[in-house]
Parts: sequence; C-alpha cells; structure tokens
Amino acid sequence: MTMMISVTENYQGVWGNRVGFGNRPAVIVIDFVKAYTIEGSPLYAVGVMPAVRNSIDVLHAARTAGVRILHTTIRHHPNGFIDGGAWLRKSPVVKCLAQPPYDEFCAGVEPLASEIVIQKQYASAFFGTSLASTLTAAGIDTIILLGCSTSGCIRATAVDGVQHGFNVIVPRECVGDRHPDPHKANLFDIDSKYGDVVLKDDVLRYLRDAHPDRGAVAS
Repeated sequence: MTMMISVTENYQGVWGNRVGFGNRPAVIVIDFVKAYTIEGSPLYAVGVMPAVRNSIDVLHAARTAGVRILHTTIRHHPNGFIDGGAWLRKSPVVKCLAQPPYDEFCAGVEPLASEIVIQKQYASAFFGTSLASTLTAAGIDTIILLGCSTSGCIRATAVDGVQHGFNVIVPRECVGDRHPDPHKANLFDIDSKYGDVVLKDDVLRYLRDAHPDRGAVAS
C-alpha cells in the first residue's frame, strides 16, 4: 500500500536550505510597468498592483540605507521586434510592452535618475544584459527581487541569479502574477531550490540594520 505524503514532507530534508542575507545587497526591480496594472491590458495581472504597493516601502528603506537599486524593463528593436527571437514567437503578447502607456513605470516605484535601468529582451534580467558584471564589479553578494511576474521574469532571474553566484532573496508580498496558482507554485519552487522566499518585514528589518555603505553606489 502506497503511503501518501504531502509536498512539504516530500521536500523536507532534500530541498529548502536557507542561504540568508549576505553582506552587500542590491535590490532589483523587475518590469514594474503599467502593462501589468492597467485593466484591459493584454498583460494585466491582478496580483501585481498589491506587489507594487508593498515594494514602495522596500525601495524607501533601500534608498535610506544607501543600497544599490537597479530596475529592468523589456525593450525590443522597433523594426519588427527582430531581437525577440523564439520567445516572441511563443509569447507575442510581450509586444504590447512597446506601446504607451503600457511601457511606463508604475507610480511609486519609478527609477530615480541615479538608478540604473537595464533593458532586456528576455525573461531573465541576466540574460544578454550587463547585470551580472555590474553587480560583481560593485561587490554585491545578495540580490533582493521585486516585480513581476512571479512565474516568468522573477523565477527566471532567481534561477540565473543563483547560477551567477548571488544569494537570492524574494519578499513574497513584493512579487505578483496574473493568477494565484502559478504565483504560489513558483514561490514554492524558488524557495526550495534557488533562493529564500521571505516576508517583506524581514527585508525591511535587514535593510534598516544595514551598514550605511552596504551596497551603496560608488561616488
């Protein structure tokens, strides 16, 4: 007779080790643009607006602590999206990100003039961009991921983040998706294999206790 065990029991002791916060963090805000928050948009995702609101406090704490913040957005070549490759063949809905106001950053989480905005063409913030070298040059060892969507660009960035040697931290209230099922499933998977999914308050406490020059932008 086969004994039924829960998913948590099945993973316990195999996956789910904690990596914790490192010494020099950066916050990466992934694709918080209006395409995900305007009702009627092809990419509208009901879970993103709460994530935007929850991320405002995290960004304020990071800026107060002098922690480096980077933002990403998706940009393709205007000549037929020729740099979109196979991903756009699979997910042509991404083309709407080229249209205003869908391509505008959400209110409250806009980049400051002093913060880097990385333009990417694929899901991961690392793939085909300067992100890894920028973080490495700054001595960053921990990346805190905010943004959307959980099952897409957050997960892809978390996987690439750990593969590039960074501690990956995801505050669960600060990421969102279009449906709660893939949102929860991907948070579970990230927490099991690629990083630590934590509470927003854990991140705020860490940032508020940060040394003033921890992750700071070089002058």
